[in-house]
Amino acid sequence: MYSFVYITTSGVSESKKIAKILLKEKLVACINIVPRIESTYLWNGEIEEDSESLLIAKTLSNKVPEVTERVKRVHSYDIPCILEFEIKSGSRDYLEWMGSELLD
Repeated sequence: MYSFVYITTSGVSESKKIAKILLKEKLVACINIVPRIESTYLWNGEIEEDSESLLIAKTLSNKVPEVTERVKRVHSYDIPCILEFEIKSGSRDYLEWMGSELLD
């Protein structure tokens, strides 16, 4: 099984830092960085608005718990957004490449 891990950060600098850590540790095969997103959310009962960066990490589903824990250790937020989306299907060649990069 394969998964996307959706992670928001404080900005591009933090996204790149986290991306490099996850790639070096072979926790993910590829990361896309969306430099700027506008987020509106509830925090302590108040509506907040913020500019953030978005990481979309591609990995094996069994690595998601490790990805989550690693991101939590290096992230600047108290409660970072780290969400898994399972990949049901896609390009077989691409999925096989992902697996080959992450299997020891």
